[in-house]
Amino acid sequence: MTKAAFSSRLLAWFDRHGRHDLPWQHPREAYRVWLSEIMLQQTQVATVIPFFERFIARFPTVQALAEAPADDVLALWAGLGYYARARNLHKCAQLLVEHYEGAFPYDIDTLIELPGIGRSTAAAILSQAYGERHAILDGNVRRVLSRYAAIDGWPGQPAVQKKLWALSESLLPHQRLADYTQAIMDMGATVCTSRKPACGICPISDDCSAKQQGKVLDYPAAKPKRAHPLKREWALLIENARGEIFCERRPPAGIWGGLWCPPMLKEQQDWLALCEARYGFICEPANPLAVVRHSFTHFDLEILPLRLKLIGEQSKNIREASDATWVKITAGITPAVGLPAPIRKLLESPNLSLDQLQCPESFTA
Repeated sequence: MTKAAFSSRLLAWFDRHGRHDLPWQHPREAYRVWLSEIMLQQTQVATVIPFFERFIARFPTVQALAEAPADDVLALWAGLGYYARARNLHKCAQLLVEHYEGAFPYDIDTLIELPGIGRSTAAAILSQAYGERHAILDGNVRRVLSRYAAIDGWPGQPAVQKKLWALSESLLPHQRLADYTQAIMDMGATVCTSRKPACGICPISDDCSAKQQGKVLDYPAAKPKRAHPLKREWALLIENARGEIFCERRPPAGIWGGLWCPPMLKEQQDWLALCEARYGFICEPANPLAVVRHSFTHFDLEILPLRLKLIGEQSKNIREASDATWVKITAGITPAVGLPAPIRKLLESPNLSLDQLQCPESFTA
């Protein structure tokens, strides 16, 4: 198959079977494409769509996003994970307003210099919003091209990535760049899937080297495995008479950076003494709740929640600071501050009800 045939077959397939009703396609402008590309990193389309729609309703323009408080941005992002994406998104919007009047530069090298925008994301913005001729290489495209050319090795390795970029660029058509970019992403997401590829309906399967070798599932090579350690932290769910939970803002770096959590500690302590010494809170004895498990990319986290109810109102002891607040959780309502998804699920759990002393046997984040 010639390079021109590759793109023409892919576009013909896209016209009949591609995804044409994604919310960021109408209109397919740079801001919406950029937002969708950032959200889609490490996240599937079905998960992203409701987040995108809520986000775009609250921040319809780059200007609106740039002017929003960071807490508002993180609150709407909570549940998508990889929170550095949200912080970079906010910072990028501010730089676009400050230096480019809220518009996205046409130059790919300039775009790559902005926070959170890599080579593939920049190319996706320019090709889909402006019809520019740039190749992308997201996870779906890496899988399609690895199989098509039977490229050995894990795509995260520089040498393998270099081959994939060269192939991706060589296959670019000279017309319909926006559609082609969406088409090759759709191919990876809906046909050339990781576990059950539908080779029988693939428009390029006749020339797919991996299929010819009968080794489709061998490509791309898996990332080398590393040990996945288990870490443990105690979460102090300090509850006042109004049913609010005391939360602190986490440091910018590290997991859940910039989000709000109950106090989290790595070592077991005298919890009542700690609450009094650190926060000035006088609490009833701690009530252990069911353990919460949450998996990150490089480790698993075991959260051991402890409910501590304040004795009386203690209005004089309530800590007033920019890095601490009281949070009321109501199921179905987005909190005013950004909470990590497993923490929000924990706080929404019925075992926090003041009139229920028994916690469930299990709780999975």
